[in-house]
Amino acid sequence: MDVKLKPFDFAQAAARAGMPQVAERVRLATQSQGVEPASFQTSFSAALKSVSTAQNQATELQKQVQLGNSSVSLEETMVAMQKAQIGFQATLQVRNKLVQAYTDIMNMSM
Repeated sequence: MDVKLKPFDFAQAAARAGMPQVAERVRLATQSQGVEPASFQTSFSAALKSVSTAQNQATELQKQVQLGNSSVSLEETMVAMQKAQIGFQATLQVRNKLVQAYTDIMNMSM
């Protein structure tokens, strides 16, 4: 059996998985670099870094609110926490889809 694989488009996969925000971020990152669409590894790594950055920012805002910093509002902190949570959930869904696809491929009979 001869299987030919075409290049993987992470933005398209994220859009099909029902995650348009992730797909848009990947498209914007690819366009802003001024290069051809990135590989899956590069795109996935960039998405993970973005989620990590959002989580770190939310954590820092939480600390500032707890310390009583008047320049950081509770509303801003709550929005940052929600963004981080949504990003994490999207990443988790992509991981689940990848694991499922891998499992399906491994269970194929030749």
